[in-house]
Amino acid sequence: MPSTHKPRDGSLQFWPRKRARRIYPSIKHYPDVKEPKPLAFAGYKAGMTTVFITDNKKGSPTQGQTISQAVTVIEVPPLFVLGLRAYSSDNLPITEVYAKEIPKKLKKYIKAPKGVKKSKTKNLKDVKNIGKVRLIVSTQPKNTGLGKKTPEILEIEIGGSLEEQIENGEKLLGKEINIDDVFKEGDFVDVIAITKGKGFQGVVKRFGVKIRGRKDEEHHRQIGIMAPEGLARVPYTTPQAGQMGFQRRTEFNKQIYKIGEKPEEVNPDGGFVRYGEVKGKYILLKGSVPGPKKRMIILRTPIRSYKKGYPIDISHVSRLSQQ
Repeated sequence: MPSTHKPRDGSLQFWPRKRARRIYPSIKHYPDVKEPKPLAFAGYKAGMTTVFITDNKKGSPTQGQTISQAVTVIEVPPLFVLGLRAYSSDNLPITEVYAKEIPKKLKKYIKAPKGVKKSKTKNLKDVKNIGKVRLIVSTQPKNTGLGKKTPEILEIEIGGSLEEQIENGEKLLGKEINIDDVFKEGDFVDVIAITKGKGFQGVVKRFGVKIRGRKDEEHHRQIGIMAPEGLARVPYTTPQAGQMGFQRRTEFNKQIYKIGEKPEEVNPDGGFVRYGEVKGKYILLKGSVPGPKKRMIILRTPIRSYKKGYPIDISHVSRLSQQ
């Protein structure tokens, strides 16, 4: 008989497939940016809709024509800068400086890592061996249509040299950052989020294993063998049941079509399903975004900067009820 071969089902690109540590992600890497400004922003996924735009991309088959495009609506309330956190050249936290006036509702959520002390000098220029400085910011979900009060606390890196990071960080202490201070319309961003959780799933749904025939001893939704004979162990590449979804994922170079301040331009009648109405600033991001509605999404300055932004001419935004 001829020898047969079938490639393995299921991707090993993301492994191990474990649950994320928390419901909103942290950013591990940032690009090298010379401009002294925050390199990321956070928002809440409201839903999706359709826009009609004039295709201005050079070389596109539909250049100059009106086309439809699916977009994600993300509500982006201002971020409040709670403090600054200094790191050594070895990427270890050294000290922290907090704003003089922090709202009482936010103070109880501030927790420093173990071994980190609050700076007594209130001036990072007097601290030695600093490698970089990051902002400690808080989201403000109370200003959105979420119906949620508990904020998320996260860190955002600042671009520029060390001196510019300290100077810019001290200016932002105790103030709010808007989406316009970080990104502009037409810019490309990296989207970092936690995907939808699907719980404990079997090998057919988790890895796409083929369902076996009717004569396979009634084990239709299982794999045929765990490992080759004589191996004496089960390889990690063997498809097995386990956690599916609720994992940290990054999508690169998603374009911002619009930064809007008038929610009535995108709110459907009755609001977005399972979200409500957008109350403040929002952005329209090309395509889909990981995670369910109401989940916090982080937008980062693109780490693969081979794409340049170009203006988007939006002629119409659909306000029909979206699922």
